[in-house]
Amino acid sequence: MLGTNIGIDLGTTSTVIYVQGKGILISEPSAIAYDTDTGDIIAVGQRAYEMYGKTPDCITVVRPLEDGVVSDFTATQHMLSWYLRKVAGYKFFKPNIVVCMPSGVTDLEKRTLLDIATLSGAGRACLIEEPLAAAVGAGIKVTNPSGTLVVDIGGGTTDIAVITMGSIAVSDSVKGAGNGFDRAIKNYLKRERNIIVGLKTAEAIKKQIACARFRQDEITILAKGKDYITSLPTHFEISSAEVFLAMREGLENILDGIYSVMERTSPDLVSDIMKNGIYITGGGALILGIDEMIEQRTGIRTFIADDPLNCVAKGTGMALKDINILQNNGYIFKTREQVKGYSEDSST
Repeated sequence: MLGTNIGIDLGTTSTVIYVQGKGILISEPSAIAYDTDTGDIIAVGQRAYEMYGKTPDCITVVRPLEDGVVSDFTATQHMLSWYLRKVAGYKFFKPNIVVCMPSGVTDLEKRTLLDIATLSGAGRACLIEEPLAAAVGAGIKVTNPSGTLVVDIGGGTTDIAVITMGSIAVSDSVKGAGNGFDRAIKNYLKRERNIIVGLKTAEAIKKQIACARFRQDEITILAKGKDYITSLPTHFEISSAEVFLAMREGLENILDGIYSVMERTSPDLVSDIMKNGIYITGGGALILGIDEMIEQRTGIRTFIADDPLNCVAKGTGMALKDINILQNNGYIFKTREQVKGYSEDSST
């Protein structure tokens, strides 16, 4: 297949792009800034994210994906086109692109992703489930007839899947994930402390002291916000215990998703999982103690994958090394013309 091969982890929080033979070339926030009056693009990625929540009326910053799926078609297409031009330039042969998707997306959402990929400059586009790509990127031998449970905790969704023989046997997609934790911290501070913070501040708190259990050596950090009563600026301390209490419901939702998948998994595959373990990927894998929490509650050995943030993108890159394997397992590349005639019967 002619053209550059590119793998894309198009996430709610960040977009990671892998180019075959070059590795990961882009890892930036999924954000784009427009001139409100003209509609011209002002910034994409990190520069746009830095403007989020701080812009005047003449600038609009858009986070075009929500809960793992496209919420703003045009903004997503503009953002992806920008990135593809940056990594592939203008070439005679358009690139072949593999785009990752949550495991529970609908046919319409699949069609939307294929539309965006081909409109953005792909010669051919293919979709692959995020937990399968994450498993490949984590170094799991997915083609073996043996089950492994992968928990990919992203920004918008947590994808939980049993992987065996190069495909997904059972899966579930839980809305609770990184962005949900940010909202939970923000809501906790308003409810319990009468302090208003933005989502960027809540995310910064999460990254610094988030934990999936009470720490023996509890730590605190200083943060800034606005007093809910007086509307004046305020400095405040927040502890790791408070962050855990804020996030606890979201963590329980992830555990419920794991239980749900295990209930629907065959006894033989469950036996394999007991032997092979659970692997955690995605940004949520960086939460202190999340592997211990899952292992204690399930009784199954739990591992955090190497470089969990980039497992999905790396997995697409590894799959791209032999496109025939993708096609032989039912992951079909479609041209723009084929996407226009896409139907439920030809879904990827």
